[in-house]
Amino acid sequence: MAFQHRELAGGRWHTMTLAEQMGNIGSEVNRARLSEGKNEQRFLAARDRALELFHLTMEDPRWLGRLREIVRMNEVFCDAVLGGKEYGSTLEGMQKYFDQFALAAARK
Repeated sequence: MAFQHRELAGGRWHTMTLAEQMGNIGSEVNRARLSEGKNEQRFLAARDRALELFHLTMEDPRWLGRLREIVRMNEVFCDAVLGGKEYGSTLEGMQKYFDQFALAAARK
């Protein structure tokens, strides 16, 4: 698999705290949110990067006890980028969730 985040996929991702990982996913969610309906290429690129980071987080053995939450957020993100038909989710609503992780990581 060809990773866009090669350095992170190479092992650095697994040195980050959960708050840092989720905050980084939130950055890609925000990029997707900002380009949604405006720039399809940027939107799709941000979507793909977010999905990649979700998968790296799901593969991190430290979060086995949090895996259900991480997988659910990945599912909600997929719903949001596909129009929110299943759960009524939006990228704007998801941003509020991820902002809390970014704040926690910044306090570290």
